[in-house]
Amino acid sequence: MSVQTIHTDAAPKAIGPYAQAVVANGFVFTAGQIPLHPETMEIVPGDVAAQTEQVLANLTAVLAQAGTNWSRVVKTTVFIRDMADFAAVNAVYARVLGDARPARSTVAVAGLPRDVRVEIEAVATVT
Repeated sequence: MSVQTIHTDAAPKAIGPYAQAVVANGFVFTAGQIPLHPETMEIVPGDVAAQTEQVLANLTAVLAQAGTNWSRVVKTTVFIRDMADFAAVNAVYARVLGDARPARSTVAVAGLPRDVRVEIEAVATVT
């Protein structure tokens, strides 16, 4: 099995011992993205909708570097700190993904890295 590590400067660099994504057996598996601006590595200001915008922009960049896009995403996992944020996250998610409808799990968690409100990971097929 061939494994390719993916890196793009258009998304935040890994803040730990992991890759932004890995391509294996025709699939790309992304690391969870949090709302860090790729140039400053600072959390974007604003509410959970603004954080979700940045998370999805980061994932879009990682997917593009891997040679795929949202239309080829088969599964996402959304981690949110507060289930009360579900509607706001979902509205941004639906707009960004457009007609793409991957399987999805949404999980409320006790905490996320750097105390952000949302983290999302994705699995896609490679084009």
